[in-house]
Amino acid sequence: MPSIANEEIQQEVMRLHQAVHEKFGYEMKYIRPPKGEFNARTIQKCQELGYKTVMWSFAYCDWDEKKQPSVEKATKMITDNFHPGEIILLHSNSKTNSEVLDTIIKEARNQGYEFKTLEEFQ
Repeated sequence: MPSIANEEIQQEVMRLHQAVHEKFGYEMKYIRPPKGEFNARTIQKCQELGYKTVMWSFAYCDWDEKKQPSVEKATKMITDNFHPGEIILLHSNSKTNSEVLDTIIKEARNQGYEFKTLEEFQ
């Protein structure tokens, strides 16, 4: 987003908002900058549009469909990095993520972690 004008940011964000609302009936309140790229201007513009910018505290190279880690490697990488307040970024196009998600959720709960919405952290 830092490389595009405010008007284009607004158009893209509002198109996304509309698509999410139409598909899921959900009014977006939060936004994650694509690729984690942001600056003060883009955060301010999103705030003016009514969004709070939220970043992740854990991510790994899962977005490249041609370079998916094994189930074992992904599970270990994710579970070895559990920490309080964690926001895990998992890309939906990752076949590995769909295969490990159930195990990860169960292991997190087994270790005493809970899953909460962002509103519950406010």
